Amino acid sequence: MIVFPAIDLKAGQVVRLAEGDMTRATVYGENPAAQAEAFAKAGATHLHVVDLDAAFAGESINGGAVAAILARFPGKVQLGGGIRNRASVERWIDMGVSRVVIGTAALEDPAFVREAAAAHPGQIVVAVDARDGFVATKGWADVSTVSIAELGHRFEDAGVAALLFTDVGRDGLLKGCNVEATAALAAEVSIPVIASGGVADISDIHALAGKPGIEGVITGRALYDGRLDLAEALKAAAKVAQ
Repeated sequence: MIVFPAIDLKAGQVVRLAEGDMTRATVYGENPAAQAEAFAKAGATHLHVVDLDAAFAGESINGGAVAAILARFPGKVQLGGGIRNRASVERWIDMGVSRVVIGTAALEDPAFVREAAAAHPGQIVVAVDARDGFVATKGWADVSTVSIAELGHRFEDAGVAALLFTDVGRDGLLKGCNVEATAALAAEVSIPVIASGGVADISDIHALAGKPGIEGVITGRALYDGRLDLAEALKAAAKVAQ
């Protein structure tokens, strides 16, 4: 199982939000590239980066910070936030992003996601962000009437690399990952699922590890607050792969 340390960008800073609320941001650093390098030195081979400003604006806001992260992190970088057209996908992949995460557009423009997945096999991830089991969009500000399973089924034959499932009500709150809902989604669809939202400590890593269909887990605040040791998390996840 892959452990993805998270770097969320807001106005060029490393932040974490509570429940996706931009007004409830905690700043954890002024140098995203240095943070990426620190994660690499701790053993991380994958990184999850989100341009929070772009998620609301619909266009890249923290491009400079992302470029700096790519220059300093030797592993694979997965990027999301406001990626809603082919030009954005092509731009980030050309810059060196390994996988692009598409959220709002997956619901509003599924044809675009299918085209991107066909053009870039294994490099498109669909974000399945949910409030009370229904898909949230536009930086989690809006909630649709589409269930998470329904959205996942729509892309089973599209060739997407993974579904990134986030329980918005837990994100950034250290309440513990919604293991049950994540495992249920993984059992429902044929696409690998990445867990996100609410990871509190090593118990969440152990709970997710070994669950069928779960490719990885994203963790942010628990790392920044010192509740989760990255090296320990990587070790726990690696045992599953053996």
